[in-house]
Amino acid sequence: MRQFFVTVLGTIVGIFAFFFVLFLFTVIFGAIGGIAAGMKAKDSYVLSLDLREPLRDHSGGDSLFGPSPASVVDTARALNRAKTDKLVKGLFIRANEFGMVPASAEEIRLAIEDFKSSGKFVITHAQGFEGTSIMPYHAVSASDEIWLQDTTGFAIAGLRSESEFYGGVFEKFDAKPQFEQFHEYKNAANTYTQTGYTEAHREAATSYLTSLFDNSVAQISKDRGLSTDQVKEVLMNAPHSAEDALSAKFVDKLGHVEEAREYAREKAGGKKIKFKSVKAYGPGNNYTGKTIAFIGGQGAVMTGKSSNGASPFGGGGVRMGGDTVAKAFDEAAKSKSVKAIVFRVSSPGGSPAASDQIHDAVARAQEAGKPVIISMGQYAASGGYYVSANADKIVALPATITGSIGVLGGKVALEDTFAKVGYNIDGITIGGDYAGAYSADEPFNQSQRAAYRGQLEDIYEDFTTRVAQGRDIPLERVKEISKGRVWTGAQAKEIGLVDELGGIMKAIEVAKEVAEIDADTKINLKRYPRAKTTSEQLEELFGGSVAMSENLAAMSEIMNLPEVQAAIKARQATKVGQELSIEPTKID
Repeated sequence: MRQFFVTVLGTIVGIFAFFFVLFLFTVIFGAIGGIAAGMKAKDSYVLSLDLREPLRDHSGGDSLFGPSPASVVDTARALNRAKTDKLVKGLFIRANEFGMVPASAEEIRLAIEDFKSSGKFVITHAQGFEGTSIMPYHAVSASDEIWLQDTTGFAIAGLRSESEFYGGVFEKFDAKPQFEQFHEYKNAANTYTQTGYTEAHREAATSYLTSLFDNSVAQISKDRGLSTDQVKEVLMNAPHSAEDALSAKFVDKLGHVEEAREYAREKAGGKKIKFKSVKAYGPGNNYTGKTIAFIGGQGAVMTGKSSNGASPFGGGGVRMGGDTVAKAFDEAAKSKSVKAIVFRVSSPGGSPAASDQIHDAVARAQEAGKPVIISMGQYAASGGYYVSANADKIVALPATITGSIGVLGGKVALEDTFAKVGYNIDGITIGGDYAGAYSADEPFNQSQRAAYRGQLEDIYEDFTTRVAQGRDIPLERVKEISKGRVWTGAQAKEIGLVDELGGIMKAIEVAKEVAEIDADTKINLKRYPRAKTTSEQLEELFGGSVAMSENLAAMSEIMNLPEVQAAIKARQATKVGQELSIEPTKID
């Protein structure tokens, strides 16, 4: 019996000893793994940025159908964060070869300058600058070194803008375009009524294109250590070979991308250096300091909810919804931690009603003691300027398209067009004569057109009054610089429509100043409205309960599969009212 108890006791001790040793091994190996992971986490790396991929102005957050696209704002903030990160040794860029939005190119250039201010290098490689637009080169001209593949060309020459005109087409088919515009520079209406540029349209377009061109030349001249005449001479005599671009000092070395990448790796410290995309690195936001709210509005201004364009069925456009943006301002205004609001606007305009709704939300936030700073992106024109007009400060990029303070509206009457093929629409009107004003068949009659023009005139008077009050400019002066005319950010600053020139980081700097936050203080930039959870997105999509949303959660994983995303992209590839908007102009 004694031996039995000894045996049992020995077994118990053995078991305890086994688990104790196992515990020790777990702790030791965990510590070793932690140290190894820590060492790996502390490996230095070079950030990479591919400008050949399209950049949205700012992120709307991840959706059910994929991660948020890369954005100009997140890129600028990530590079600002990286300049003080000791693990980041430099930046390697793949240049865009054909064309970029002017304001996006400018923001990227500013981000490169900011990143370089800490002494870190920026190497850019281009597989040719094959397009004629100056903007892809302007975006990277501040790089320390620009490499060019020697078998490619250097074709940058300047800028070109093209506008479509359907006036002649409508005339051939007896369609009657009937538009009212306030005033002669509100040239989006010209697309439907004219066969070519009017004098005012040509004047405004030539003016802002010249401003964009001169700004790019000046910045390239500064970055490359060349005179403006030297830069213009190269542009005026385009295209050039890679060797000619090297001789003209527009590029520093000729070689393939693999060679340039290895050069950047060696410059950073050797073969062990890894590359990490700027998007994966991200802007970060782990600070616990004072909070500045970030509200984004991009795309056409419309009533209802905003959309980031994410849809598995296609056709989902990016839009700035009056309800969404106004609610975001109200939520930020209620937060005690929010010291100021940065409102990023990148919109060509849209609905007057939605624009005024957002304008009013800005005023409510200001009344709650929250200063509002506008950061203008690609566009902040017409309705995009309306929503900005009463902010405490407006910051725009020199290449931002803004202004266009005006309104237009109308319709195309197709009665005679339909008659050509024997098609007819007949109508019955009960009530006032204006009930038939929006018919797509019959033209306005005299009283309808006069009444419609009166409505637009009221909107124009409200718009110019809002600008005069918000900008503290005499109404008479506002009406001189309005009339629907488009300006660049640089021009807008000269005439008082903009306070400061710069990108998102400049806007944050101004917000700190206005909110009396020390310039060196790291702030928490908090997005409003917050990103929706998967369950919330599913519930919104299907209109069902939370339980239903949870049952469908796996759907988002399916949608993110590479083969599903490829099918969606392949499918997408095959596929009247009052407006505060600017002409849909392509600049390249």
